[in-house]
Amino acid sequence: LEVHPSEIAYDTVTAARALEAVGHHEAFGFNFDPSHLVWQGVDPARFIDRFPDRIFHCHMKDVKVSLDGDSGILGSHLQFGDPRRGWDFVSVGRGDVDFDAIIRSLNRAGYEGPLSIEWEDSGMHREQGAIESCQHVRAMDIVPPHQAFEDAFGS
Repeated sequence: LEVHPSEIAYDTVTAARALEAVGHHEAFGFNFDPSHLVWQGVDPARFIDRFPDRIFHCHMKDVKVSLDGDSGILGSHLQFGDPRRGWDFVSVGRGDVDFDAIIRSLNRAGYEGPLSIEWEDSGMHREQGAIESCQHVRAMDIVPPHQAFEDAFGS
């Protein structure tokens, strides 16, 4: 399930309630999308840490929050790309998503699935955005260690 805020709040409380509603069925999990969490003020890495065995897919999608005292997080029925919006999707690496923290949380969770770029940046040509986003994701995809750091110094 990828919960969008217009349907249900995408946070740990609502996610826990969704799991309860389906009796914690093993086939129920989340299509994790950090961009929706960030513009709502929810820490994406903490969401992964809370539901490590329920992250079934991962979108790499970025968002830029620009609350300026006039704009709000609800979008005000403004089109994407409108500078009056309080947030907007941007190319991966150009926004406020802490992808390093997310990758580290995914590694702790044992996630081995794809890191799928979901690209939506109304201010950038899609070919440039696709290339840039792929390069950014590849550069930050951390291979988890096979042993603890201090274990390398054992006898």
